[in-house]
Amino acid sequence: MKKTVVLLLIIGVFYVFISDTLAKNLTIPADAIRIRIIPNSNSAFDQDIKLKVKDKLEITMYDLLKDAKSSEEAEEIIKNNLELVDKDVKKILSEEKYDKGYTINFGKNYFPEKEYKGVKYEAGYYESLLVTLGKGEGDNWWCVLFPPLCLIEEDENTEVEYKSIVMELLEKYLS
Repeated sequence: MKKTVVLLLIIGVFYVFISDTLAKNLTIPADAIRIRIIPNSNSAFDQDIKLKVKDKLEITMYDLLKDAKSSEEAEEIIKNNLELVDKDVKKILSEEKYDKGYTINFGKNYFPEKEYKGVKYEAGYYESLLVTLGKGEGDNWWCVLFPPLCLIEEDENTEVEYKSIVMELLEKYLS
């Protein structure tokens, strides 16, 4: 029994150390393609429009890029489908009676510094699809389109189940 407790303690410490180290070393690949949506303002209406555009473009971009094997291939797919992106944004804004205008740009676009789960992402110009709504003065949403590493803030009340190979092996060993 003492050996099992000691083994569990060692595995627990190892697991916490490795998880923390991995989180701190999480980086977005240099050849990643991002998406950023900047709303007109931080008003509830403008933020709601941003989220509706985000939701639609997440689905559209996933469908387009799900089989892409490289950032070059993903870039070509995005370039060839900017009309579709424009159509999606235009449709949502029309449905919502949004009349502040918008722009879509694919290329090197500026991203501010971001800290996510203890990892700092440097400000800079990154290959990205940028949708600016109205004046583009509100809090933005962004994630990585390729490879698909979305950095979506989850609701703090959302329960998430984390599994690891170590824990699965431990469960199997103790069964």
